[in-house]
Amino acid sequence: MQYKFSGMTVNERLYVAGLMNDFEICLKQKDFEGINSVLKKVELNEDSIIEIINSLKLMHN
Repeated sequence: MQYKFSGMTVNERLYVAGLMNDFEICLKQKDFEGINSVLKKVELNEDSIIEIINSLKLMHN
């Protein structure tokens, strides 16, 4: 089933797609590949995904 995510926030996209729990698990584990995979499933592009990951301050500097 395809969703139309246009105009939705990231949280709304995750909720509608049933991926909120998966995303939260990836966050807790700092699983960057998992976060990337989940966000791609809700039709976010690479630039948006990088911006989100950076805003979560999960990157190791």
